[in-house]
Amino acid sequence: MKNKILLLNAVLLVSIAAGLWRLREAWVSARAREQAILSRRVAPRPVGSVPPDPRIEPVLATGYADIAEKMLFAKDRNPTVVVEVKPEPPKPMPKLPALYGVMNLLDGTTAIMSERADAKHVGVRPGDKIGEFTLVAVNRDEITLTWEGKEVTRKIDDMIDRTGPVQPAPSIAARRSGPAVVVPAAQSQAPPKKGDPAPGVEVAKGIRACQPGDASPAGTVADGYKKLVTPTPFGDSCRWVPQ
Repeated sequence: MKNKILLLNAVLLVSIAAGLWRLREAWVSARAREQAILSRRVAPRPVGSVPPDPRIEPVLATGYADIAEKMLFAKDRNPTVVVEVKPEPPKPMPKLPALYGVMNLLDGTTAIMSERADAKHVGVRPGDKIGEFTLVAVNRDEITLTWEGKEVTRKIDDMIDRTGPVQPAPSIAARRSGPAVVVPAAQSQAPPKKGDPAPGVEVAKGIRACQPGDASPAGTVADGYKKLVTPTPFGDSCRWVPQ
């Protein structure tokens, strides 16, 4: 047992001695490198070779544009100015033309209308213009007009003007076919009494409407015109034609 302890002590002493020797060798090597670095001469740098100081640029407001654009909580600082353009208000629709009655003739339905209440009355058929409006369709119950591509439908009873009697005036179809004949005021006759068998307003070339309340039978002759009554799906069509 004693021999083993002595052998172990000897091994420990040898290991310690080897470690001390390795430490001394490392210290000697480091000391030699230190002396070599300290003994090395460094050539002085010429004055002209010193780099100049970097130029300091002035701070500009535009340099912060990128920061302002990327701020998530300040969207109002966007440099792109959005100009809101308000749409123009829609054009107001003008007043509807005045309607005085509807005539159902053999060649179609004619509406007695005027552009304004104080304007001349004319016979208007589907497709004809009256002021800024165009007549599309008309029957005994409704009338349809167009304005700026928009359709306007009204009841005949709601739109008809009952403020006064219909004044004689040539229709659009009559004006297209030839010049209208104007009767001088000195030669115009007094309007017939209500119910008298006499021709009314001219709704087409050579054709006149019946007077309101005219109860004379078909075939009655007055002022060179003959009364004709023709049954239609809308009721009896009454008119005066040259004899």
